[in-house]
Amino acid sequence: MFVENKFIVGLSDINQLKELTNTFLLRFMEDVAGIHSEIAGFGITDIDKTRKSWILLSWKVEVKKRPLICDTLNVKTWSWCIDKFYAYRDFEITNQYNEIVAIATSKWVFIDIDKGKLIKVPDEVTEKYKLEPNFKVFENNNVEKLVEPKNCINKINYKITRNLIDINKHLHNIYYLDIAKETLPEEIAFSNELNNFEVMYKKETKLGENVKALYSKENGYHYVTIKNEDENIIHAIMRFK
Repeated sequence: MFVENKFIVGLSDINQLKELTNTFLLRFMEDVAGIHSEIAGFGITDIDKTRKSWILLSWKVEVKKRPLICDTLNVKTWSWCIDKFYAYRDFEITNQYNEIVAIATSKWVFIDIDKGKLIKVPDEVTEKYKLEPNFKVFENNNVEKLVEPKNCINKINYKITRNLIDINKHLHNIYYLDIAKETLPEEIAFSNELNNFEVMYKKETKLGENVKALYSKENGYHYVTIKNEDENIIHAIMRFK
């Protein structure tokens, strides 16, 4: 099953260069993924009944042509594989000229809300999502496991406030990118958006927590690692190019 929705890039979605930011690019994709789960009967509005939910583990995104303000984007998503505990979802974004402007893949786990642990995805859930196994946006769709670089160039402190949290009072997935932008060197943060990036979520970040964001550069990539205040727990690792 392919699920699509249209978005118009607005003033709140852009950077100072009038380009769609990576944060709002993720927001568009996340919204369409949510629509698919609502259709399948395992979305946000179904949690009270099913007591099951999806947790996002990782993103891999490639922007081929950066959308600008007033562009109309068609965001398409589909699940191409559900394997035991893991589900894989891809995205293709086209503009008003039918040009592919971005592609992405993501990895999810299925959890039991009451037990607080991941569970194997039941066959009846897989059937509801109507997989499209022959369609993948990347030739190799395995999202590489990210490892924190050894050397840190810069670090900042950041407090998780109410405007950043999701319905679970955790830092919303898309806002990790905003913390990364605060951490990147100024000449990078205020230039064109980085068109190739990956995010790996390790541990939820909760309302009121103080975290540290560490910037590193390794093998031509920019890394931002989000850690707890004592720097002994990794919440997320992001890699940009």
